[in-house]
Amino acid sequence: MAYTTIDKPSDYFNTVLYTGDGSSSRTISGVGFQPDFNWSKSRNSADYDHNVADSVRGTSAYYLKTNTDVAETGNPAAGYVSSFNSDGYVLTAGGSNNTNYNNNTTTYASWNWKAGTSFTNDASSTGIGTIDSAGSASDTSGFSIVSFTGTGSNGTIKHGLSTAPSMVIIKRRDSSNDWRVGSDGLTNWTKHVNLNTEAAQSDLASAFNSTAPTSSVFSVGTSPSTNASGGTYIAYCFSSIKGYSKIGGSYVGNGNVNGSFIYTGMKPSFVMVKRTDNSSGSRWLILDNKRNTFNVLNKNILADASDAEVDVDRGDFLSNGFKTRSTGSTVNGSGATYLFMAFAENPFVTSSGVPATAR
Repeated sequence: MAYTTIDKPSDYFNTVLYTGDGSSSRTISGVGFQPDFNWSKSRNSADYDHNVADSVRGTSAYYLKTNTDVAETGNPAAGYVSSFNSDGYVLTAGGSNNTNYNNNTTTYASWNWKAGTSFTNDASSTGIGTIDSAGSASDTSGFSIVSFTGTGSNGTIKHGLSTAPSMVIIKRRDSSNDWRVGSDGLTNWTKHVNLNTEAAQSDLASAFNSTAPTSSVFSVGTSPSTNASGGTYIAYCFSSIKGYSKIGGSYVGNGNVNGSFIYTGMKPSFVMVKRTDNSSGSRWLILDNKRNTFNVLNKNILADASDAEVDVDRGDFLSNGFKTRSTGSTVNGSGATYLFMAFAENPFVTSSGVPATAR
């Protein structure tokens, strides 16, 4: 059996960098595929939030912000992703400028994922789950986007994948609630962390009903953040694919500059890390291979803050994983535990037996 089923990871995930020009309409190209999920952040300005758009909620001005708990906005006074195309997406300004995505001279990082096949699920008819859902899913890349309306009662929701997700990120769309993250990389599925805060993992049985996902459904409890009656929600579900992604992994820091090595089975192009045992230094750190073209990785963006990118040495991307090179608590506190998700630049070994090279 081949080591991996994805020889070209950039067919499913890719980072694009660009500089805003302030125009009222602009196409961002170079993604290499039609994205279903776009996450963008200004690099040199703290004035603009992280913005998330996806093909399931639609591109008619609806974006969410990973660094806040605010509801989905349908009034794009500062611009939005207006459509996806075969090599990227189109930005359209709201008002006189597109500050979130295209402010003149502002630099941006744009992370893009491809989902796949659209689905709808009438739970009462199919017998899959107890709450109706619709979305887009790719078994090949282990990623799905799921939209559902809450019932206020413990329930299960079809995620569209054939393997159990290792991480589920849920955001309520119609109300201000924290982004809830459940993962195999936490102590259990009674625990959660918030994508928009630096809080450590904590108990919230009502978020995911203390139940790990199965190969067909994920669970929600009665928390308003994941399943209020009549509330509208979006869920991003990720499962690990050998040679392409490592989702919901965990590691323990050693507090040394010669830090911990974390095996992923591929050369990463993107890593997001979160300390889970303590709120000290417990930020959602994003590193990628486009902003950091060589080791040591030092271009830091925080998913839970609007802060501008800062230069702090964090670690190395290797042919089969990543290594921390920091004594700081954000990535390598002594005895601290960390949750991470990673996507590949290259598999460790391709399906034809070609090994990845180091940077």
